[in-house]
Amino acid sequence: VLCNGPGTCVPLCFAGLLLGVLGLKRVLIVYVESICRVETLSLSGKILYYFSDYFFVQWAPLKDKYPKAIFLGRLV
Repeated sequence: VLCNGPGTCVPLCFAGLLLGVLGLKRVLIVYVESICRVETLSLSGKILYYFSDYFFVQWAPLKDKYPKAIFLGRLV
């Protein structure tokens, strides 16, 4: 599941996680935080930070705050 920040992506990601828990299918969750989030994560980012396989941020200060995050520069 590739998602980019709207709150509606959270239930879809949890549905993907449920498929994995039930052993039906392995689902990777890739989350890309919005470019407008410079200092803090969005609410969906705060939730999915702990559940995503890959968590991308577009600003270096967020990488400093969230060590699991991957910073590659601007992705949009």
